Amino acid sequence: MAKETGRKLVAANRKARHDYVIEDVFEAGVVLTGTEVKALRAGRASLVDGWCEVDGDEVWLQGVHIPEYSQGTWTNHAPRRKRKLLLHRDEIDRLASRTREKGQTIVPLSLYFLDGRAKVEIALARGKKDWDKRQALRERQDNLEAQRAMREKRDR
Repeated sequence: MAKETGRKLVAANRKARHDYVIEDVFEAGVVLTGTEVKALRAGRASLVDGWCEVDGDEVWLQGVHIPEYSQGTWTNHAPRRKRKLLLHRDEIDRLASRTREKGQTIVPLSLYFLDGRAKVEIALARGKKDWDKRQALRERQDNLEAQRAMREKRDR
């Protein structure tokens, strides 16, 4: 079997960028069982309800749904079990100190395979208020309208 190279995206949490202000991004390895890896290779996962927490000297990914593998037997995994993340000590310390601040949280942004290894991109984030979300939508809509107007003027 040929060695897998490159980045293969399995799941992305697009809602996280809408609900949070992303301050710092980290890449972490994920400790998975065999049937979880097979389900991910089939492209099945959901990060929508996921979050991370620092527990002592470890970071845990929780609320991420990886459905059971269809050909799995009694060895199948629990779909929403907590999974350990693999990070460097200084990254764990930085996450632990920053999440103690009010309003800071750790959210998963994407789950992917990098050269055959399962990775998750996590972000240190601060929750947005409703008016922040409306303002971001308004800015994006204004930019689209400006681009459309410039395109129409150019095409005439």
